[in-house]
Amino acid sequence: MNKLFAACITATLITFSSAALAFHCPADMKKIDEAMSKNPQLSAAQMADVKKFRAEGETLHKAGKHQESVDTLAKAMALLNIK
Repeated sequence: MNKLFAACITATLITFSSAALAFHCPADMKKIDEAMSKNPQLSAAQMADVKKFRAEGETLHKAGKHQESVDTLAKAMALLNIK
C-alpha cells in the first residue's frame, strides 16, 4: 500500500512539474522579446546568439521538451541580463 501511495505521489509531482515548466517557457520568451525590443547593447555575435536561443527555446517548447526549452531560453536571458 505504501509503495502504491508513493508511486501515485511521484506521478502527480511529475505531472504538475511538467505543466509548470510548460507555462514557464512562454513567460521566458515574453521577457526575452521585451528586452530585445529595448535595443540592448549587445555585440552582433551576442545578438545572434540571443535570437538563436530564443528560436530554439520556442521550438523545444512546441515539441513538448519543456526542461530543454527552459534551459535554452535561460542562455538568452543570461546574455540579456534578465533575472
